[in-house]
Amino acid sequence: MLADEMKPTSEEAPLISVVVPAFNEAENVENLAAEIDAALSAIRYEMIFIDDASTDNTQAVLTQMKSRFPALRVLAHRQNSGQSRGVRSGVRAARADVIATLDSDGQNDPADIPALFAQLTREGAPENLAMVGGRRAKRIDSAAKKVASRFGNGIRKHLLKDEADDTGCGLKLFCRQAFLDLPYFDHIHRYIPALMLREGFAIEFADVNHRAREFGESKYTNFGRLKVSIADLRGVIWLRKRMKLPGGVDEL
Repeated sequence: MLADEMKPTSEEAPLISVVVPAFNEAENVENLAAEIDAALSAIRYEMIFIDDASTDNTQAVLTQMKSRFPALRVLAHRQNSGQSRGVRSGVRAARADVIATLDSDGQNDPADIPALFAQLTREGAPENLAMVGGRRAKRIDSAAKKVASRFGNGIRKHLLKDEADDTGCGLKLFCRQAFLDLPYFDHIHRYIPALMLREGFAIEFADVNHRAREFGESKYTNFGRLKVSIADLRGVIWLRKRMKLPGGVDEL
């Protein structure tokens, strides 16, 4: 099925689609949805939660929430496929041309979305601006996680020249079609800045809030991130080397 075949049409299409992949986050999703609803009360929006085959009652909670939040849409993976696939499923189904992504653990603050949306869509922005990424100014995590993240971000930024100090921040705003033009692979959500630059798009960043997780447990470990990041970095370096841009296309 083509991406645009999954994109519903409407005379009153939202201006922004908030995409939230969730796995075993039953205790967090309703509070997060309420915060999204409050933060975007002045913007025509939709929020899409993608249940990644949770083994708790996340899916049931999300389904029950639909009566409370008219802007909520719920997608469900039949098999657990990871965060990146959840993001992609949500983006493909989104009705808006601008996407905001959030982690479902509640550590990203939906109140930051309007400012990033204004930055991305402002008058006078670079014509090819396709993404504004969140940068956690005061990260609320364990010392070990912050040290590991700082090391990993430094290595990645040096090798990929992606301008990003914090690709682990789940809060990003980007143009839907620009994202769908990127080559997809598992864990792509950490390499969106590098891949946007690879396609010739401009990217920007902005400081955002970060909060402690209130319920549940992190789905990632420092060792787990390191294990996959080595192969991912090699793959993205290869993709960058194999890219040629035409400088634009003219119909004659």
